[in-house]
Amino acid sequence: MTPDTTERPQMSVEDFDELVRRAPRELKNRLEFLGGRLCIRHGPLDVDEFEELAAVAPETVRLEYINGKVVVKAMPDGNHRSIFMWLLRQCMQHRPDLDLVPESGVKAEAYRKGRARTDGTLVPVDHFKGDGEWSDADGSLMAVEITSHDRDTDQRDRVDEPIGYAEADIPVYLLIDRDNNTITVYSEPKDGRYHRSPSYPWGATVEIPSPVNVTLDTEKLKDYTD
Repeated sequence: MTPDTTERPQMSVEDFDELVRRAPRELKNRLEFLGGRLCIRHGPLDVDEFEELAAVAPETVRLEYINGKVVVKAMPDGNHRSIFMWLLRQCMQHRPDLDLVPESGVKAEAYRKGRARTDGTLVPVDHFKGDGEWSDADGSLMAVEITSHDRDTDQRDRVDEPIGYAEADIPVYLLIDRDNNTITVYSEPKDGRYHRSPSYPWGATVEIPSPVNVTLDTEKLKDYTD
């Protein structure tokens, strides 16, 4: 059976209704659902209002705060989860001193004003111990995103998040792109931008630079071509 790669709405109307039901009273009337997207009335939320909303969101709704906007991140499908486990095994083999933590809430962007949910964050063992839902990016070695087939992937994963992670001085951002079967390795953050971003086709040997220092054999990724 051929996988369904059709772009999907951000969320279902049922999930939106549940989010509104759980939302703080002062935010309920500011939430709208238009064209399959979550929209905010009467101007954008500030970061504190976003954290209030994210704290009560149902498990099926993963909220991020990127470039001052609330974004709904698609739920991972089977290939997405398999790719993450492939990367986890590679990192454990080469860097047993590190944890690749899934679904990490990271304070990204300049002045920690963004709130991103990475697909994975590579950190020293127990680095996030004692943290709440959102952790400072300090000490993170690599942020990982695996694209999903949702309409916001291009802007979020390829444009906004490289800026947000660079502004937070995360040394490496690894983008595993399922739309064009490539891996892009962003590194050398400076002045809010990554200054290196080479891309490799699935099947290539990929060197992840310092401080990660991992060599990825990406041949296995060909099994997850959509």
